[in-house]
Amino acid sequence: MGSTSAIKISSSLTVGLLLSVSFPMLHEPIAAEVVQTQEFRGQNAKPPDVPDRWKGLIGEYALGRDTVSVLERDGLLAVLSTSGNVYLLREDQRDVYRIDDPNSPLGGSIAFRRGERGQAILLESARGQLKSLFIEGPGRAFRIKPSKPVEILRAQALRARPPVETGNYAKSELVELTALDSTVGLDIRYATTNNFMGAVFYSQARAFLQRPAAEALVRAHRALKKLGYGLLVHDAYRPWYVTKMFWDATPNHQKIFVADPSRGSRHNRGCAVDLSLYDLTTGKPVEMVSGYDEFSYRAFSAYQGGTSLQRWHRDLLRRVMEKEGYTIYEWEWWHFDYRDWRRYPIGTATFEEIH
Repeated sequence: MGSTSAIKISSSLTVGLLLSVSFPMLHEPIAAEVVQTQEFRGQNAKPPDVPDRWKGLIGEYALGRDTVSVLERDGLLAVLSTSGNVYLLREDQRDVYRIDDPNSPLGGSIAFRRGERGQAILLESARGQLKSLFIEGPGRAFRIKPSKPVEILRAQALRARPPVETGNYAKSELVELTALDSTVGLDIRYATTNNFMGAVFYSQARAFLQRPAAEALVRAHRALKKLGYGLLVHDAYRPWYVTKMFWDATPNHQKIFVADPSRGSRHNRGCAVDLSLYDLTTGKPVEMVSGYDEFSYRAFSAYQGGTSLQRWHRDLLRRVMEKEGYTIYEWEWWHFDYRDWRRYPIGTATFEEIH
């Protein structure tokens, strides 16, 4: 990277598609790079974490329609503009940085203003104040405002029926993941209120998959254990009525993050899993580029913001899961579908009904 000219952001990902996606917290569309390819980063050596003083600064900032990302790449703090140019930041003092490039859209100097939790809430520049986005904090769920009260949605979904399917399907054999390996981590968000709708959907914090998918997941988990990590499962098999609740609750412009119940989801078939990593030494979840179930472009599998370590962990998860026959859902780095999902019917059984 040079110090006096903007650098066009590049990736080892080879095929790019620029999409405009609208999110309600912004009130304006955001341009976000989405890359569809089988090549991805993650096979390089594990990078170091960033200095603590940077952690509250890395994120997304918006002024009207324009957004910028403050990210770390190759040990350097930088700003990624909407146009895709990267501008290096040089630290003058704590939370005050200089940009040497005269073409910088933010001017030559920027300053961050932090909130009570130490997270930057404003980026002050020659263009004005850019507001920080997505500041829920580690472990705190992103929230939407459901279209109707949850109990009304639940009653409607329980009365509804899944689509009628024809064809020869394999017999469902849902297996509890922790029965195959008790060290698979569970953080079943839909058994709590710490989820995107703030409501409890499951009466039990359990995770099931069809046996071949479950056995493949356990193989991935055991491969990760050799590297000091384990799988942390947020959701697996999901009864169809819950999928309908999610769909009916979600605004139209955010439906790329939820499955259409008229087709049934791969979660309903017992062949999809939402998961992350946890550290075997500490037992704590690994920090990723976004939170689980975050309805934002940071959730996209090719999002290039965050830190090198966050991206490395995300890509490690992907590499290990793909080796065992799973494919990633491009809009959500945490969502993986098992290759045989088409063989199984839509499931309606609650956790209590699974034997």
